Amino acid sequence: MKKLVFLLGVLAACGMFTAFTLMAGPFEDVVSAIKQGDAGNLSKFLDNTVEINIAGKNSSYSKAQAEIILKDFFGKNQVKSFELIHQGEAGGGSRFGIGNLATSGGNFRTSFFLQKKGGTFVLNELRFENK
Repeated sequence: MKKLVFLLGVLAACGMFTAFTLMAGPFEDVVSAIKQGDAGNLSKFLDNTVEINIAGKNSSYSKAQAEIILKDFFGKNQVKSFELIHQGEAGGGSRFGIGNLATSGGNFRTSFFLQKKGGTFVLNELRFENK
């Protein structure tokens, strides 16, 4: 009987761990990549065309160009902290986040937009605006 109770407890704990792991998704991964200044992980979510605004310079880039732009940005602006201050959902299951990014090169109000395409989310807009 004790073995059965123990086994049920282990299965319940594994189920809860799996549920929490599955809840982490693209939105949380994007937040984590920004917190770490990790352009490589961030680029995993980039759409084929991405709009990027860095300190007032706004343009649309291909996925490959956007990755280079992000690597350059994070290379020049080492992340000290990122605080997500607002998040929400838009029509069609899209999600957005707004936060404050503190870097070695200054502070930026950061926003990003994830759009649902097919069965996955893609990052189609990133903004790093001077504070």
